Amino acid sequence: MKKVKGFSEAEKTAMKDRVEELKRDKKDGEKAVLEKIEQMPEPDRSLAKKLHALIKKTAPTLTSRTWYGMPAYANKEDKVICFFQNASKFKVRYATLGFSDVANLDEDDMWPTSFALKKLTSTEEEKITALINKAIN
Repeated sequence: MKKVKGFSEAEKTAMKDRVEELKRDKKDGEKAVLEKIEQMPEPDRSLAKKLHALIKKTAPTLTSRTWYGMPAYANKEDKVICFFQNASKFKVRYATLGFSDVANLDEDDMWPTSFALKKLTSTEEEKITALINKAIN
């Protein structure tokens, strides 16, 4: 019989982060996101900075906040539309731009909700801009 190991340290940290986020004043969201980004090791930090600037430019109506310790962007109802998961958080080979179920990305009966990110060139920026615009409309 296989022994169940439980949550990893990264998962436990994410849950603790979420509890702290629920206690935090919503006005501190931008500051919290920028602090999380600054704590990331490279190359995640540079990627997160670029993505943050792109999302803020593309969708100024979204507010920055953290979500399970990750930079996230919420609508006026404070529902997370998208988030950035840095590769180092869970020791994986690529960062992820993810979208919640609130994002309007529906296409037929199946559609992607997360995207692997290795770097942001103008090609990726165009794709992300289109995704963000679709997600919020």
